[in-house]
Order: sequence, then C-alpha cells, then structure tokens
Amino acid sequence: MPEVLVSDGAAWFTVPAVVGTVFFSLRLLLMIFIGDGGLDVEIDGVDGDPSDAFQVLSIQSIAAFMMGFGWGGIAGLRAFGWEWSHSLLFAIAIGLTMVWLLALLLKGMHDLQSDGNVRLESAVGTEGQVYANIPANGTGRGQVQIVVNGRQRTYNAISEGEAIATSTRIRVMRVNEDRTLTVGPH
Repeated sequence: MPEVLVSDGAAWFTVPAVVGTVFFSLRLLLMIFIGDGGLDVEIDGVDGDPSDAFQVLSIQSIAAFMMGFGWGGIAGLRAFGWEWSHSLLFAIAIGLTMVWLLALLLKGMHDLQSDGNVRLESAVGTEGQVYANIPANGTGRGQVQIVVNGRQRTYNAISEGEAIATSTRIRVMRVNEDRTLTVGPH
C-alpha cells in the first residue's frame, strides 16, 4: 500500500495531501474544542479576522489547497489511471475548489454573526406602552416599553404635549440628542 502513495511521482501528491490534511484537521479540532486556537498568522496586514470574511493567504486556505491538491492528484494518478500531467491539472482544480468551498463556509459563518446592538433610530414610528408616567411638555422624563428588532426594551421618554399616564399606548416620534424618545399618544 505505501508504494502506491510514493511510486511513479505520486509522492508529489502524497506529501501535500498528508501535510494539508494534518494542518487542516488540527486547525479544525482547535477551533471546535478551544475556540480560535490562536493560530492566525499575519501576512502583510492580513490577520484572518472573521470580519474580513476570507483571506486567501491564511493557514486554513493553504492547508485546504494542499489537502485538495494532494488527494486530487493521487485520485487522478491512481484511481483514474491518468498520466502525471493530467493528474497535476486535476489536482490544481481540486485544490482551488477546496479553497473556494472554504471561502463559502467562512462567509456563511460570518453572515451568521450579529452585533446584538439595537439602533435607537429604528424605534421611530414604533408603538409601545408607557411604563412610568411621562410629564407634560418635556418638563420631566418617564419611561416607555417598545419592541425594537424583536426585543422589548425600556427607554426614557418625554412628551411634547400633555402628560401621558402609565399603560397608555404611545407612538415614538423621534430620538433626541440625549438618547431619550419623544412620544405621543397613539
């Protein structure tokens, strides 16, 4: 069996296949069990940050290419019985495909991320309910409860007109510079 992986030029595919598979598997295991694993390598300002979605020169992409290149070349040479030059082209194609698949995977993971912050400006126009009485004409603050981005939040609020009692339905009219909401009865 070992001679199949090293004879007739197959070693040119076997070495990248084994090295790429070992690094790719190690990186994957570290990401699963430890988190990031601390293996990001910076190359000319490219640091592998997930917010960058995908960087061509990263340990993961190089390992994926080597893994695909090696196993694709061995498959072409041994399983399909192709000559060395055709196996080389197939190996390159499989290596690039592996890098492309990795890019899709990392982009998908990046797209799942969310910052969890609620932009107060998105509250304008929403309806809610007074939680604590709101004094008239902006002379004091009360509190309102509204649903923003699917989450119920409590915010300080003022009224431009008359006082608004607890449990009254309101509509948010604008966000003020001090991060309070101006509301009116609905």
